[in-house]
Amino acid sequence: MDFETLGLSQDLLKAIQEMGFTSPTPIQEQAIGPAIQGKDVIGQAQTGTGKTAAFGIPLIEKADTQSGDVQGLIIAPTRELAVQVAEELQNLGRFKGIRTLAVYGGEDIGKQIRGLKRRPHIISSTPGRLLDHIRRKTIRLDHVQTVVLDEADEMLNMGFIDDIQSILESVPNERQTLLFSATMPPEIRRLADRFMKEPIEIKIKAKTLTVDRINQRFLFMREREKFDVFTRLIDIQTPERAIVFGRTKRRVDELTAALRKKGYPAKGLHGDLTQNKRDQVMNDFKAKRVNILVATDVAARGIDISDISHVYNFDMPQDPESYVHRIGRTGRAGKKGMAVTFVTYPEKEHLYNVEKTIKHKIEQLPIPTEEEALKARQLSTLDSLQKALQSNKLQNYKAIAESLLKEAEPVDLLAAALMLATDEEDEKPIKLTSEPPLQVKRQRNQSGGRNRRPGGHSSRNGSGHGHGGDRKRFDRGERRDRYERSSRSGQGRRQPASRG
Repeated sequence: MDFETLGLSQDLLKAIQEMGFTSPTPIQEQAIGPAIQGKDVIGQAQTGTGKTAAFGIPLIEKADTQSGDVQGLIIAPTRELAVQVAEELQNLGRFKGIRTLAVYGGEDIGKQIRGLKRRPHIISSTPGRLLDHIRRKTIRLDHVQTVVLDEADEMLNMGFIDDIQSILESVPNERQTLLFSATMPPEIRRLADRFMKEPIEIKIKAKTLTVDRINQRFLFMREREKFDVFTRLIDIQTPERAIVFGRTKRRVDELTAALRKKGYPAKGLHGDLTQNKRDQVMNDFKAKRVNILVATDVAARGIDISDISHVYNFDMPQDPESYVHRIGRTGRAGKKGMAVTFVTYPEKEHLYNVEKTIKHKIEQLPIPTEEEALKARQLSTLDSLQKALQSNKLQNYKAIAESLLKEAEPVDLLAAALMLATDEEDEKPIKLTSEPPLQVKRQRNQSGGRNRRPGGHSSRNGSGHGHGGDRKRFDRGERRDRYERSSRSGQGRRQPASRG
């Protein structure tokens, strides 16, 4: 089955093709048709199975671009997911002229109000900030035709069920409701029974997560250490071709610029690039004119290159399934691959979730030292020098070399050349804008309470997981980062700003 058989418009088919989608995933194949027909749908499928397009394609197909009203509303548990959904729907609707907007806590509400004045057709929002806008009357939902609850079970686990009910009571009764969830706890079932009308239920079996050919490693560090650690890793590991994942477009732009400033051949890819620019970046990457591609999850969708040697998660992925999708870019066509994930101290529970999902313990790498990186650069420079000696291009430089030899000792002259080639000159440190850590998704235990450690990991002695020796380091790191976290993510968990 392909997307054309779903009877989609040409503008939408063109966008789907340019985004790299070739055929519908099982959830898309079963959900898109009924959703376009206006039926309520419950889709039970794991994250990473294509749920965003499963509800996004019907939203875009049915949207009236001549109207300036909000017609589609997506409610997501975290700011990262809200942004990711808005970006993907913007890409899907680019040729139809769809305007999307992500609304979430932790961002200046005035900026969002200005965005709302541009009259988006579709809004992707976290519950707390959406309620804030509803109470301020800065968002009008009178003409909403479709409401999507994305990752409903996660919103339940994060304590948003009352907020969701309030939002559903604020939109027109005559509407379509699409609910997507990895699991179906009783509270979500009751929510569906109350707010949905004869929904079609679709259940997709969780796919097997295979990562056998990928050497997985992680490093613990503070947010501000990431760039220096990353450049040392590149020097030591010398990836033939690497994809580096950043959480936001700003991160991609800043990291790409910083790498290029340091002399690393890198280009960035995210949803704000024009198609021509995207094509240029991908052509350079495929032709190995650059060997480092920095990308967001959405922008990297559709990349199919078999000889990517390394994947670096500069920022932790939103969920375990996204982790598997990211690292699956390497280790293809029977080749081995390397995947390295940077984990800040507040994000340690996300690492546990990943290990639990893939049923594989990820080994920790020590932070590489500058001395190790320097030695690696020196060896790389020496190798390049030896290759240059075998080339037939030396004649163009011999006159200059003979002139310089009259003014300096040969050993000093060669040492100076090596120093320049290995970039040992003092430079001003490069600082990237900090990204807030992922929010912890708390899970309920069988008694109805909440486990702070998913999977039952100890919060005191670190036993039972294999990372016990790092527990004191975690705690010290959390204390160091507490001010930084609180100043970025808002106050309490019940505050809208802390929800996304």
